[in-house]
Amino acid sequence: MIIKVINPNTTQSMTDKIGATARLVAAAGTEIIAASPRFGPVSIEGHYDEALSVVGVLDEIRSGEAAGVDAYVIACFGDPGLLAARELASGPVIGIAEAAMHAASVLTTGFSVVTTLVRSCIIAEHLTHNYGMAKFCRGIHGTDLAVLDLEESGSDAYQIVLNSCRQALATDRSGAIVMGCAGMSDLCVRLQDELEVPVIDGVTAAIKWAEGMVAIGLKTSKKGDLALPIGKPFSGDLARFGK
Repeated sequence: MIIKVINPNTTQSMTDKIGATARLVAAAGTEIIAASPRFGPVSIEGHYDEALSVVGVLDEIRSGEAAGVDAYVIACFGDPGLLAARELASGPVIGIAEAAMHAASVLTTGFSVVTTLVRSCIIAEHLTHNYGMAKFCRGIHGTDLAVLDLEESGSDAYQIVLNSCRQALATDRSGAIVMGCAGMSDLCVRLQDELEVPVIDGVTAAIKWAEGMVAIGLKTSKKGDLALPIGKPFSGDLARFGK
């Protein structure tokens, strides 16, 4: 099976890291394609960035459908463009926030999210309500690390994240940590060893969920609102997305 992991930002080092993390857990016979859009923001740190990233995500879905991809993972904790991607895709499309929160909800009665900028905490809060996870999420904590700080070798990003996790566990009385950024995917094993609680990375959780759905023959429903987009012309720079 082929799973395409889409990093909605255009920073190649992060895409490479996400792809490596996905391949570590993928089953034998699963091909992981890690991709970034050809255009869009270098990092996603707010509603504006998310909105502008969605067209690039959909472009990657379109090319994936032409290449016979079986399932997709959107590797940004805001899950940008998730429902629109499901309209285009025949196979499952999983967002990493969606996957991580659902995984955490079966491992503990309450989890905490540790993410990057404090301003992005509201986006994560909205997702907990959208996914029915608010009853499990006991707190969302911003480290005020910029997303690209996680790509800087030799930075103190790991220690900042570790300290925030410890504070979250103590303050929220939670039993697990959900990492609130795909750029944190390489920190989870080390954090879990130090914190001695489950630390859930949405990239790996989404890969295993996608594999399972493909393995049992499930596809995205094409009835109702996730039916293929209605064919119509588009104008200007988006003309090639029309029919």
